[in-house]
Amino acid sequence: MTRKRTPNERPTRAPTHPGSILREDVLPALGLSVSEAARQLGVSRQTLHRIMAEKTSITPEMAVRLGRFCGNGPGLWLRMQQAYDLWHAERELRSKLGKISIHKSAAAA
Repeated sequence: MTRKRTPNERPTRAPTHPGSILREDVLPALGLSVSEAARQLGVSRQTLHRIMAEKTSITPEMAVRLGRFCGNGPGLWLRMQQAYDLWHAERELRSKLGKISIHKSAAAA
């Protein structure tokens, strides 16, 4: 039986970088080279390659381009990047977060 996570629990496996989705799924499914995809997106080949190599994050501007290119809107690309960034930030700051007090306002309680 699979244990359900509580709303505050974070996955133990890192979310997939959106560049990996482009590299492994999108471009092969479309039969496009990096150069051709970059041309259609209106960005340099190097820019697209850095994203696909997971060296660069998806910016809001790139999310708009990818959302149009893939027909699924910019929100999906930004949410994937946000999940990836947040997972890594939480792990990098884990030891420091314990030293920060939690303050709950009357409205949040």
